[in-house]
Formats: sequence, structure tokens, C-alpha cells
Amino acid sequence: MVHVPKLTLADATAALRNPLAFIADRWTPDPRTVRRAALAALVMAVIIVVTGGAVRLTGSGLGCPTWPTCTEDSLTTTRAMGFHGVVEFGNRMLTYVLCAAVGWAIVAARAEKPRRRSLTRLGWAQFWVVMGNAVLGGIVVLVGLNPYTVAAHFLLSSGLIALATVMWQRTREGDEAPRPLVGKAVQQLVWFLVAASVLLLAVGTVVTGAGPHAGDSSEVPRIPIDWETVSKLHAVLAWIVVTLTFALWFVLKAVDAPGGPLARTRELFLILLGQGVIGYVQYFTHLPEILVALHMLGSCLVWIGVLRVLLALRERPGAALDVPGPSAEVAVGTRA
Repeated sequence: MVHVPKLTLADATAALRNPLAFIADRWTPDPRTVRRAALAALVMAVIIVVTGGAVRLTGSGLGCPTWPTCTEDSLTTTRAMGFHGVVEFGNRMLTYVLCAAVGWAIVAARAEKPRRRSLTRLGWAQFWVVMGNAVLGGIVVLVGLNPYTVAAHFLLSSGLIALATVMWQRTREGDEAPRPLVGKAVQQLVWFLVAASVLLLAVGTVVTGAGPHAGDSSEVPRIPIDWETVSKLHAVLAWIVVTLTFALWFVLKAVDAPGGPLARTRELFLILLGQGVIGYVQYFTHLPEILVALHMLGSCLVWIGVLRVLLALRERPGAALDVPGPSAEVAVGTRA
């Protein structure tokens, strides 16, 4: 039998005063547990984006016509609201799953020994972004799916993915000062790649806001711009990102860079190729919903891939001894 310590009044008081410190004093997670918790938060951040896209693509954006309740008289969806109400309310419920994943990452990071405040801060940053985006999601409903608020909702989700990616990477590193693995010129090229990727995501939200998938069967305002013109601009930016990625791979090979940056760049290039194929097929087939959903998933993977390239340009000594090797990293990164 496992001995379960008794909870004294002092313990209960300490737990109420600072629950994270109380847990950290009594539990030390394995480094792999911390990494998996950070990865779970990242995966849930991607899932919430994809399911949010499903809400839009099924025309369920106003399935629950108000917020924070589903209707003026009901906290949850009702039978009369049908399929659209279930889809919209289900996506709202997934926010709690996302909160649980982020909370687990915070707890695991806080309990790790020695204490790493940088990890805990990244976890809390994710939490507050989730809270802010939940409120923004409510505003999206209250203003009738205004396309500008919808775009902001997606971009804030992209910020959450960025924080989760950085936290996942930091769980695999130590806390010493970062040491660059490449020269300044290569670093500048990667920052150009990051900037182009941010523009690509931003213009993608304009394409969505001007396109035919308004998110609901009712009269929903659209961004007053020609959809095909902005789609072509989006394609041009995509080609710029692909070109920068290929140039980066060529430069890294030329300067005999370490394997990490090369591997991350190769992964990004393959993701971009897949995303490009989906993008062109959906354009010429008049935006079938399933391909749009896959394109949204691809946009998340592209963003993660770009960030992983950026983070691979330096190393932080002091990482745990059981960090997965390159092949394991590739496999996990693909699933993320």
C-alpha cells in the first residue's frame, strides 16, 4: 500500500495561499513530463484554431447567437438550435480543454527542479492570451461575425501558438545564455523569413474576411475588397516565404551549418510545399470546405515551422540528458 500523507490545517492553508508552490514542494516531474505538457498545450492551440475554422466553414458562427451564454435564456445549446448550435457550443467548450492543457503546462513547469521561472512565465503568458482570446471570441459573436474581429481572433491564436512553440522548445534546453550557431547574415535572413510569414498570415485573414465563407447563413459583413486580388497577393507572399526558405537552406549548406538549423529548414520547406498544393487546389476548385480546413491546419504548421527554424539558430547549454535525438524531434514536430 502507498502511504498517503495526512493533510494538516497548515497544509490546507498553504495550498489555498499558493497552490502552485504547494504542489511544487511535494512533486518533482520528470523532464519528459514537462516537455509533454508543453507539447499538449501547443497541440491544443492548433486544435482550437482548426475547430474554430470548422465553426466558420459549417456556417455555425452564430449557432449560439450571444455570449457568454448560448442564448438569452440558456447557458448551453438547445435542441431547437440544431447542428449549428452544437458545433458553436462545442468549440466554446474546447476552450476549457485548452485552458486545462495550458494549466497543466504551468503546473509542470512550476514544479520542475531546479525552478525555471522563464518556463512558468511562458505558461502564464499563454493563459492570459487564452483568456483575452475567449473574450475576443465573445465580441466576435456579439458584433455578428465582423470580419475584422474574426481576423484579430485568428491572429491572437497565432500569437498563442508562438508562445506555446517557444515554451515547448525551452523545455528541451537549458537556462544558460543562448549561443548563436550561425552568423549574423543568416540570422538576418531568418528574420526576413519570419516577417514575411507574419505578413502571409495577416493577408490570409483578409482573404478569409473577403471570401465566400462568411461563417453563417445570415447576412454577415465582408471586408470590402476584391477577393481574387487579395488571394493573388497572398500567393505572392507565399512564394516569397518559399523562396526565402529555399535560399536559407542553400546558405546553410554553403556555410556547413550544424544539423539542427538544416533539419528545421528542410521540414519547413516540405510543409510549405504541401500547403502550397492545398492552396492552389482549393483556389481552382472554388474553396471546398475540407480543403479550406486543411489549409488552416497547414497555416498553423507553417507558423510553427518558421518559429522552429528561428529557435534552431542558437543553443542553450544545460538541457536534460534525455532530450530526444534529431529523428525523434522530427517525428514529434510533424505531429505537432
